[in-house]
Amino acid sequence: MKEEVILTILPHQLREVLKRENIDFQSIQEIRLRVGKPLILLYRGNEVIPEADGRPYYITKDEIREMLDYISGYSLYSYEREMSQGYITIEGGHRVGLSGQAIMENGKVKNLKYISSINVRMSHEILGCADGLLPYITFHRRLYHTLLVSPPGCGKTTLLRDLIRQISEGNEFIKGMSVGVVDERSEIAGCYRGVAQNHLGIRTDVLDGCPKAEGMIMLIRSMRPEVIAVDEIGGSEDVHAIEYAMHCGCRMLATAHADSMEELQKKPVFDRLIREKRFERYVLLGNEPQIGTIQEIYDERGSLLYQDQEEKTAIC
Repeated sequence: MKEEVILTILPHQLREVLKRENIDFQSIQEIRLRVGKPLILLYRGNEVIPEADGRPYYITKDEIREMLDYISGYSLYSYEREMSQGYITIEGGHRVGLSGQAIMENGKVKNLKYISSINVRMSHEILGCADGLLPYITFHRRLYHTLLVSPPGCGKTTLLRDLIRQISEGNEFIKGMSVGVVDERSEIAGCYRGVAQNHLGIRTDVLDGCPKAEGMIMLIRSMRPEVIAVDEIGGSEDVHAIEYAMHCGCRMLATAHADSMEELQKKPVFDRLIREKRFERYVLLGNEPQIGTIQEIYDERGSLLYQDQEEKTAIC
């Protein structure tokens, strides 16, 4: 299914190039197209530059234009709101990032034109990848306030997605709980025309395309979630909404960008959260020896609960 969806949005000549490469589409992480530059795939953690006639395959303006027609159904204008955020979500929950010249209105990006770069980021759903983590972030079948921390591309969204599913469904470690997901960039649920493309469980409600801080408060008021899940928090408004949610009795499940606990503590908004012991578990992920390796788990006091030394347990 993934191969069919992706091939339908690619320019015709590019489809043939990928077919000749005998690529396993389940293992592609990104497809990067830049005008006048070689096609680059992020494949199983490594860069691959496909060739045509013995040379790297270079992308043309016409191919970018052709691909935009396929992505938008020949109506790019109807995707103005998504393009103002720099991406369009397609069937299957895959996100197509766009780069070009920004069209500004009242100091904000209204749309993009002269698109010169496209990055297709594959949505990877790995059911069960959170199995090994659940014992560390639950107690008496309840969830600890948990923050997943890693640099970009280390599997935290994939892990978050499976945690949401398991918390929503319930299992031996946790009872089934109602989960509210604020999916600001359509990466967690991968909603396409309002329907989640990823499996997030039977007790999950998704607020798609809404800013995190505003969305958390909206869900609390409208859906009465027991758990709120958000991806990539970072602003002070996010922190205020998280504190509000916690005061309302919601358990928090979130992700953040950082290479280590030390780097996380250097960021003002997180330094206060850590000092006030808002989160009860910090899970650090890495990409060595492979993407999704759980490196360390800390409690709210900063005490180390788990450190991967030899086995390098990978969850994604």
